[in-house]
Amino acid sequence: MTEAAPAPGGYDESEMYQVLERGCAAVGLDSRDARLLRGHTNAVVLLKREQVVVKIARRGSRIDDVARTVAFVRWLMDAGFPTVPLHPVDQPVVVDGHAVTFWLYLPQPERPVEAAQLAKPLYALHTLHSPRLAFPGHDNIRAIRRSLSAITSLTADTVQFLSKEADRLEGELEDVEFALAEGLIQGDPQHRNALHTADGGAVLCDWDTIARGQPEWDLVTVEVHCRRFGFGRAHYQAFADTYGWDVTCWPGYRTVAAIRELRMITTNARKVHHAPASLAEVQKRVEGLRKRDGLLQWSIL
Repeated sequence: MTEAAPAPGGYDESEMYQVLERGCAAVGLDSRDARLLRGHTNAVVLLKREQVVVKIARRGSRIDDVARTVAFVRWLMDAGFPTVPLHPVDQPVVVDGHAVTFWLYLPQPERPVEAAQLAKPLYALHTLHSPRLAFPGHDNIRAIRRSLSAITSLTADTVQFLSKEADRLEGELEDVEFALAEGLIQGDPQHRNALHTADGGAVLCDWDTIARGQPEWDLVTVEVHCRRFGFGRAHYQAFADTYGWDVTCWPGYRTVAAIRELRMITTNARKVHHAPASLAEVQKRVEGLRKRDGLLQWSIL
């Protein structure tokens, strides 16, 4: 008997569509023309007829965390913040332990959002008077350790190498003096976590990683994506100029960028079990790290 193909979130495709159908039925949406848009972690599904995007949280996600995200986005919408809007139904809907959320569909052109378009929304977030919600503290080192403990796709020697990198960078981080005021950060700002709007602007989306922390972590994430995924220095510089501060000129940049890249490597290594085709890319990134190749081009996973 052939096993069902794995779907985003660590469940099989059949289960994903069952959860989708039941979640949509609970809020009166028709899921018959559903199309998977994006995955590797959560399932993001378009209901074209309804003009709604459905997000099914990965297995093991805390329902309370998803509920907090929904409450936060509602608060952002009320404040007029540039975020992708929630579909107006009571949510999240919980189906067999999976939190299902519903969002307004914004049709997108082929080109991704430019880094410079992220700058003003990010600056607004970083300087926002936050609502009274219990946001977690941003901790890349803890996230790296968590991923390292769950990696099964790499050799023991490779995992040990990555662990030693985490040790080294954790030590360096103790000496980093952050320059900006702590506040709310998106946690993973990048071209694919923002959407074009019909008026030519952009809104932030994918708020799963919202946290309290240093804005430098967000800014260096944008820089890493520009450098590693082929957007180029000028593309990043336009972002820095629009934001009003260039993280690459800050003394803590190299340490913080290295930690961010190590997190991107270890997170994707942990997910290989659910996305076997990503192993070659993870191995390429590890080899680049061994060679200290800061300009090696990565492929998006």
